[in-house]
Amino acid sequence: MARTDAPLDAIRKPPPSQDEEARLRELGYQPVLARRMDGFGNFAISFSVISVLSGCMTLYGFGLGTGGPSVMLWGWAGVGLFVLCVGLALAEATSAYPTSGALYYMADRLGGRRWGWYTGWLNLLGLLGAIAGIDYGAALFTGAFLNLQWGFVPTPGSTFLIFLAILLLHAGLNLFGVRLVSVLNSVSVWWHLIGVAVIVGALAFVPDRHQSVDFVFTTFVNDTGWANPFYVAAIGLLLAQYTFSGYDASAHLSEETSNASVTAAKGIVRSIWVSWLAGFALLAGLTFAIQDYAGTQNSATGVPPAQIFMDALGSGGAAALLLVVIVAQLFCGNAEVAAASRMVFAFSRDNALPGSALWRKVSGSTQTPVPAVWLAVGVAALLAVPSLYSATAYGAVTAINVIGITPAYAIPIYLRLRAGKRFVPGPWSLGRWSRPIGWIAVVWVAFVTVLFCLPQKSPVNVDTMNYAVIALAVVLILASVWWYVARRSYGTPTAYGTAREEAEIAEGII
Repeated sequence: MARTDAPLDAIRKPPPSQDEEARLRELGYQPVLARRMDGFGNFAISFSVISVLSGCMTLYGFGLGTGGPSVMLWGWAGVGLFVLCVGLALAEATSAYPTSGALYYMADRLGGRRWGWYTGWLNLLGLLGAIAGIDYGAALFTGAFLNLQWGFVPTPGSTFLIFLAILLLHAGLNLFGVRLVSVLNSVSVWWHLIGVAVIVGALAFVPDRHQSVDFVFTTFVNDTGWANPFYVAAIGLLLAQYTFSGYDASAHLSEETSNASVTAAKGIVRSIWVSWLAGFALLAGLTFAIQDYAGTQNSATGVPPAQIFMDALGSGGAAALLLVVIVAQLFCGNAEVAAASRMVFAFSRDNALPGSALWRKVSGSTQTPVPAVWLAVGVAALLAVPSLYSATAYGAVTAINVIGITPAYAIPIYLRLRAGKRFVPGPWSLGRWSRPIGWIAVVWVAFVTVLFCLPQKSPVNVDTMNYAVIALAVVLILASVWWYVARRSYGTPTAYGTAREEAEIAEGII
């Protein structure tokens, strides 16, 4: 059965009060996941994945030497504005296509099967890289806490073991079902907001000495080995761009969210602007409280924010604030495992992954994609293995997240712009602002994708190389090779036919 404008099936505009289960069937999928998440829970999962207490804190040391205070603060403000444009444009597409596949499903419907295929693989790389980056960061902070309390000296090996333990914790929590995930994410929102307030308040009122406004907003520091200050400042934007990622979690959990066509779109946008404000306050609070810049950079704990806490508040206060950060990071990693596992489930449901028949299985008791959870944490563990051998590996893991997931955000936005009036918006729409905001988002993503493939340290050698480029190349090669194996079985379904029929239509077989 052929269709007109095959990449854009003629699906009616859903009413605001639509039945989401009927809408999902209209998009081609039989509901199998439990729809037990409300609007706040959907916002909470993206806010928890963005997690300013994870991204800002774990890459704060990177920021100290890659542009310093001025790049961290002004970079955060600027990046946040552009990311908000990306989030607004992505929210509009999510409203039209509220499925667990999210980005790749949108790209498939708007541009065709190959667009969906490569978007899915990029999205998957970014999500799995995010789990590795978040949980490894939590392991680093746990090591710093143990150092403060009992003199434990973190090594790459011990940090990796802590990292594996955290991955197992998150796998276990996700196996209990989406209701527990939703509850934990709701708690996470308040933990993050109160935690940021406590940290900033303590650093503002307890220390006798603070840095000047001029120091915080104008000081530029370059420890990268590169001579060009503009290049260094651009590389320094990684701190903000890495933190501002993962808000597609709201879209990936849309099949488990009530009134997802509206609440998932709102969840994306709200998670970004709330994080934007909270993150700026956190970065400013940390930077004003620096007592010894060089000592902070070379902290024996291995974590510069821990040194700021210790210098400003003493060991007891530092340990207390580190616990606040670690718990927030654990919330963040747990939410990211939930989002990534739903992406694995959805991609496998459309026969895109090797072993798809296994990864798309759902537990009858919890309605959770159990094998997908284990695959997500297993691959994340493998991505962090280079940290055992390279001091710069953590920065590479975070860059993997950015260059994987960020292009995947822009592809459906670009395709929606290309589609023009053929795109049928959902109940949440940008209206006349759709095109200008969409083009700003696409240009920004193109810029940061190129930027974070570049080396971050000079001279470039085995220890300082940006391995994110290799990871991206491997995934694109794997996706290209697997396309020729799975192209006849892969395909997103429609209300008018099966995935196989749609694949045959696209290939010109029927």
